[in-house]
Amino acid sequence: MPAQSVAATAPAADENALSMSPPSSGFSLMQQNFTRARSHSRPPPRSLKPFATEDIKILLLENVNQSALDNLREQGYQVEFHKKSLPEEELIEKIKHVHAIGIRSKTKLTRKVLEHAENLIVIGCFCIGTNQVDLDYAAERGISVFNSPYANSRSVAELVIAEIIFLARQAGDRSMELHRGTWNKVSNECWEIRGKTLGIIGYGHIGSQLSVLAEAMGLRVLYYDIIPIMPLGSAKQLSSLEELLHNSDFVSLHVPASPETTNMISSAEFAAMRRGSFLINLSRGTVVDIPAFIAASKSGKIAGGAIDVYPAEPHSNGDNKFVDSLNSWTSDLTSLRNVILTPHIGGSTEEAQYNIGVEVSESLIRYINEGNSTGAVNFPEVSLRNLTEADKNHVRVLFAHQNVPGVLRQVNEIFKDHNIKSQFSDSRGEIAYLVADISDCTPDSLKDLYKHLEALPFKIRTRLLY
Repeated sequence: MPAQSVAATAPAADENALSMSPPSSGFSLMQQNFTRARSHSRPPPRSLKPFATEDIKILLLENVNQSALDNLREQGYQVEFHKKSLPEEELIEKIKHVHAIGIRSKTKLTRKVLEHAENLIVIGCFCIGTNQVDLDYAAERGISVFNSPYANSRSVAELVIAEIIFLARQAGDRSMELHRGTWNKVSNECWEIRGKTLGIIGYGHIGSQLSVLAEAMGLRVLYYDIIPIMPLGSAKQLSSLEELLHNSDFVSLHVPASPETTNMISSAEFAAMRRGSFLINLSRGTVVDIPAFIAASKSGKIAGGAIDVYPAEPHSNGDNKFVDSLNSWTSDLTSLRNVILTPHIGGSTEEAQYNIGVEVSESLIRYINEGNSTGAVNFPEVSLRNLTEADKNHVRVLFAHQNVPGVLRQVNEIFKDHNIKSQFSDSRGEIAYLVADISDCTPDSLKDLYKHLEALPFKIRTRLLY
């Protein structure tokens, strides 16, 4: 009888222990049937699900892509889906009993919210950013957080290329004029982009992909990053931000939100830019000092720009959402000529959202089913090769604990009656995470094992996968 079926028919456990408790006394690790593989072939991986999958509850918010919904439901989990974010009080009530939650950028998982997450073991951010989650507190609770840092890189890079061309040709203004019935065929201050210089701030996955596309369009590429990065194509890294600003016709930002990047483009930086140049920000809303941008545009220092992200953004679509009560300078910004404003759509393509849905949902599944934390943004990254059908009486122990001396010695003392097939531990700041596959396990020994691990003074979370 497969392990999943046995778990599904085991006596109901306390809901808080669904993903953590050892098996009931009726569980037999010997009830595994498998076909012996040839000596040169590794046996198939064994499903590790210490629960009835239909009892695992997952909450998906903000219209997460259907690809994620399909992946998670295929596992047999209970998945509750909402197209929008939830008010804080409703979110607190919903999060009390779920084991995983998937969000995008509008849902705020603060300490106040996470304090009520009794069963939560993992968070999926179906986007690049994770600043909407209290990462430190989540780690303290043994909750891993995953995101998708690369899946929408191409979508963002393509939009930057489109905006460079539209800005150089003033096509956005001409389009709005024609929508109003005004025919204004002009060529004054309209340019080809071939032979011009693009300065990229932040040469990560998006910046480097933009670099390749830009060179294919005939642009010369310069870039600035805080660490040395090998260029792609003929791009050249400069040693200072000021040098890049002074030598670029177009400047595109691709940096994370952090104290170091807050208002990194302000009055002094606009003063360093070429007169008649353009600024594009599809990174984070805190990176550009918007009043300084407005002043530089009105003075003619810059010829225009494109902004996709803002310090404060509406929580939902609709009319009269982007107004002065949200950001005091909104009316001034929307009145500027040759400025393209978009509602945080840099990564909003069907392809990007599909890929993000697949990537993050697979991270959630691996963490729930295998304890694999590779790619976690707030948690030690640990993984072990899958157990196989040949590994009878083996159990995977997942043990998150405070990173203090002596814990591993105490854990291995608890393991003394078991053979350790594999063991790996890593730490990140004050949190450590141990994954161990041990053999010679019986239902009674697992109960003792779980009880002793839970009793350790520096324990954060214990899970057993069998």
